[in-house]
Amino acid sequence: MLENFWFNVQYGMNHVLDINGYDHILFLMVLAVPYVFNDWKRVLVLVTTFTLGHTLSLVLAAYGIVSINGELVEFLIPVTILIMAIYNVFTAGKKSKTSKIGLLFFTTLFFGIIHGLGFAREFKMFSGQSENKLELLIEFALGIELAQVIIVFIVLFLGFLCQTVFRFSRRDWVMVISAIVTGLVIPMVIESDFLK
Repeated sequence: MLENFWFNVQYGMNHVLDINGYDHILFLMVLAVPYVFNDWKRVLVLVTTFTLGHTLSLVLAAYGIVSINGELVEFLIPVTILIMAIYNVFTAGKKSKTSKIGLLFFTTLFFGIIHGLGFAREFKMFSGQSENKLELLIEFALGIELAQVIIVFIVLFLGFLCQTVFRFSRRDWVMVISAIVTGLVIPMVIESDFLK
């Protein structure tokens, strides 16, 4: 029982930390980069909102409620990352921390749903033999959440280092990371099968 639990949690963690599917990591980077350690509660809520969206789409797929065009989803995933990165570039150093928080959570939830749909087919095959899909989903979501918290912690820690040790301004840190991510996702959007 516990063995199964850990297997499913690790499966969720590996889904996020898989270097071949680094789109998940890129999204978390642009989500977390505008924040510092003092904002950890807010970042945790954002990350959990993303996990909820991701899990919701897996529930809908696992129970056969939705079926979606895979090529469209694979196109939309890098588009969501690009939107977040561009948003960061235009708002770096400008926004007060409380502005448009509702919109940010709604957007994060929606993007989580899109990212979850990208994984739905594989998850459906993985959960196919399982008697208790809901338990499997919860354990998998827990793994996703743990991995996301690790990545976000690393982003916040690197931000702290760059801003305190290397004296980067917060604005420059946000701009540089968002620009790097933008450079990485533009080819993903252009090379998408959906556009061919």
